[in-house]
Amino acid sequence: MPAVNPPAPGARLGEREFVALMAMIMALQALCIDSMLPALGIMAEDLGVRDPNQRQLIVGVYLIAAGIGALFPGALADRFGRRPVLFVSLAAYVALSLACALVSDFTTMLVLRALQAVTSAGLSVLPNAIIRDRFSGDRMARAQSTVAVIFMIVPMAAPSFGQAVLAVASWRWIFGGMALLGLAVWLWAWIRLPETLDPDNRQSIAPRAIARNMLMAASNRAAMGYVIGASLLVAGLFGYINSAQQLVAEHFGAGSSFPLIFALMAGGMAVANFSNARIVERFGARRVSHTALLVFILVSALQVWLSHQAQQTLWSFVLVMGLNMCLMGFLGANFGSIALQPFARIAGAASSFQMFVRMALAASLGALIGQAYDGTARPLAWSLLAGGMAALCLVLYSEEGRLFRRLTPPGAVRPVPNPDVR
Repeated sequence: MPAVNPPAPGARLGEREFVALMAMIMALQALCIDSMLPALGIMAEDLGVRDPNQRQLIVGVYLIAAGIGALFPGALADRFGRRPVLFVSLAAYVALSLACALVSDFTTMLVLRALQAVTSAGLSVLPNAIIRDRFSGDRMARAQSTVAVIFMIVPMAAPSFGQAVLAVASWRWIFGGMALLGLAVWLWAWIRLPETLDPDNRQSIAPRAIARNMLMAASNRAAMGYVIGASLLVAGLFGYINSAQQLVAEHFGAGSSFPLIFALMAGGMAVANFSNARIVERFGARRVSHTALLVFILVSALQVWLSHQAQQTLWSFVLVMGLNMCLMGFLGANFGSIALQPFARIAGAASSFQMFVRMALAASLGALIGQAYDGTARPLAWSLLAGGMAALCLVLYSEEGRLFRRLTPPGAVRPVPNPDVR
């Protein structure tokens, strides 16, 4: 641990640096997934795997374990503060990245990937809680979208990073690069990030208190429809990530252009998140996300139709899949903000529980979608359409049948909600 005193409790990052730091913390998880994609075939061959679909487990196991791990860090952060839990997560990320670089068999790789995902799950949970400590309402949605813009730079660059490493060194150096970046973020947060948890909001670590907070998060109708709906939408995205190397690089013949194509599609999500950050306070998170969801369903229906054409081309797939990924930029941050809004005093536990549901459900379904890959884009296309339709039903459940509501007019001061009131 460096001999650097943590920031004073009253110290504050400027908003730009705060957003950049939150984005980089979250982006470490994306790097752990997307930088693997160009190397999956080489890694599988080097570790003795012959079934081409089995290589997906290097990504799929990580996603599922990250969902399970997300259940714990929020409650710990509500008790001990955001900083201690964050630094333990970062240390685990660095150490296990180095361990993955040294493995010699496939089973050990999967075990270490799962362990890394569980122990570093705080990297995906805590930024949302820290943002919730600082913002609320549509401004929180705007902050999350701005974070997502920077965060998306990593998925854009990660496959190219993996491809570049492979051009000059073994795939093991991909994990070495992840460890170095994790260490850099650790030092940045240690020097600059103050504790954001209000001492009055510290929660008991007693099992009964944790269970009560989790039950409060799970039983909130206004939140849970958005949480599960987001899970079903992200499941399609995870299904794409699991099978992207086979589908785009091999089936559609992109070959070495795959990292660039992946980056372009992820770039569309970044542009969408940037646009969302600009408009969400004006129109409201519900209006923006509900409109995006309806368009998502229409685009998914088009994708199903295209997937059943005899000669679907690479660029027809990329165009429509890229459009759906853009729409996810108007859905993810807004759904997350709406779902977390009712929980001020238990933001850590609520963020942890919601991330657990989103990740566990999305990763499990995404793995099934990936394993259903049959040499065509049909399983992916149908999963996107089914996820969009189900998400619409769940949003209607949370909103009691009413779409496009605006709960807080532009410029209005929104009071911090009572966590016991829906």
